[in-house]
Amino acid sequence: MEFDSFVLAAATADLDEEPAARDHADAVEFRMDLADRPREQLDDYDGDLPLVVTNRPEWEGGEATVEEAARLDALVTAADHEAVEAVDVELTSLRSDAGAETAAAVRNRGVSVVASVHDFDATPPKDRLTALLSEAAERGDVGKLAVTATDRSDALALLSATYAATRRGDDVATMAMGRAGRHTRAVAPVYGSKIGYAPVDPAKATAPGQYDLSTLASLVEQLS
Repeated sequence: MEFDSFVLAAATADLDEEPAARDHADAVEFRMDLADRPREQLDDYDGDLPLVVTNRPEWEGGEATVEEAARLDALVTAADHEAVEAVDVELTSLRSDAGAETAAAVRNRGVSVVASVHDFDATPPKDRLTALLSEAAERGDVGKLAVTATDRSDALALLSATYAATRRGDDVATMAMGRAGRHTRAVAPVYGSKIGYAPVDPAKATAPGQYDLSTLASLVEQLS
């Protein structure tokens, strides 16, 4: 998957929802950790949109409960599917030998790596934001950082870090979770963010503060 322009990913745990995303999304983020029969869904998938596959562990806000080796192996197996063009691997995992080997195996299959970091409690200080984005962009093809904003200054700090990373030449994707940061999902692409996420079904949001898919698509288009 190329990230030379903004990619809007429709988040879902049910690939049967893909047709409903086609009018607004550029890709589908398939949440394996939330899905019933995820491998069977991938085997049966014949949709039009490319897939970004995520298998998020509990320690980073997901629901994957298997051992780390099995969780990472599932991402490599997913990368064998023709429709899968990117996989999401947590930065913490990428720091380990197993995570680095997973990234290498995925790339050998022609699939991109999104190196992700999630902070569900706060927005780190500016220097920490900068360091996390830099490391994530170095270890992945795109460095993704999702933080929690408690006020507008948190949102501004994230947008500033996004712009600075983009100016350095890093490919990053950023968003601030929570009400105070909700607007960053629409505004961050103006500052260089490469990926946005929105649920196909608003009732099935996968992170706090997500817009529904059609709304986010419209906002991003109007601001671009």
